[in-house]
Amino acid sequence: MPLLSRYYPGSNSDGQNDIEKHIGCHSLFISVALVAVLWLIKLTEFEYGFDFSGWGILPRDLNGLRGILFSPLIHGNFGHLAANTLPLLILTFSLFYFYRKFPYTIFILIYLFSGLFVWLGGRDAIHIGASGIIYGLAAFLFLSGVLSRNIGLLTISLIVALIYGGLFWGIFPVKPEISWESHLWGAISGFALAALFRNPAPQVPEEMEEEDEPEEGEWMEEETEGEEEIK
Repeated sequence: MPLLSRYYPGSNSDGQNDIEKHIGCHSLFISVALVAVLWLIKLTEFEYGFDFSGWGILPRDLNGLRGILFSPLIHGNFGHLAANTLPLLILTFSLFYFYRKFPYTIFILIYLFSGLFVWLGGRDAIHIGASGIIYGLAAFLFLSGVLSRNIGLLTISLIVALIYGGLFWGIFPVKPEISWESHLWGAISGFALAALFRNPAPQVPEEMEEEDEPEEGEWMEEETEGEEEIK
C-alpha cells in the first residue's frame, strides 16, 4: 500500500485524513472480497453439486499439498462457512487497517504456514476451512498490539481477546470432527510472525523533520560529544 509511506499516525491534517479514509476503504474492500470469494465457492458447490473437499489438506500426502493453497477456501457446509465469516471479516479488516506495515506479507505467511504445519503434523484426515487463518490473525493482532504498544493495535487486541476469547479452547482436541491442528498451528504462526514483524515506530513526515532539524552548530556539537563518549 503506497499510501502508508505518506501516512503519519496522530496527524489531523486534511491530507492525512484523506489517506486514513483510503486505507479504511482499502482494508474493507480486501476483507469483504475475501469473504465474498468463500461464499461464491460454497454457492458454486451447492448449485452444481460439486464437492471440493478433496482439495483440502491431507497430511503427509503429496496430493494433499495442494490443500495448503485451497483448504482455507473450502468449507464443509453453510454453517461452517457462516461461523467463520464474521471473525474472518473483522480480523482481516483489522490486520490491513491497524497493522500498516507489510499486511499482505503477514496475511500470506499466516495462510501458508498454518496449512504447511497441518500437512506436516496433522491427523490422517482431510482438513478444510479458514479457521487456521482466523486463529493466526487473532494471535498476530493480539501479540503485535502488546509488543508495539500501539494504541490502535492494543484496542483491537482487547476486542479480539473479549469477543474471540473462546477461540482459546479450539486449539485443544475437544471435538474430533474439528481440525484443532489448524487452530493450533494458525495461532502459533500468528504469534511467531508478531514477534518477527514487530511494528516499527512511525516515520516522521518531512515537514516535521525540517521544523525540528537543529542548527549546523548543534549537529557539530552533538557529533563532538558522541566522539568523546566513544573514546
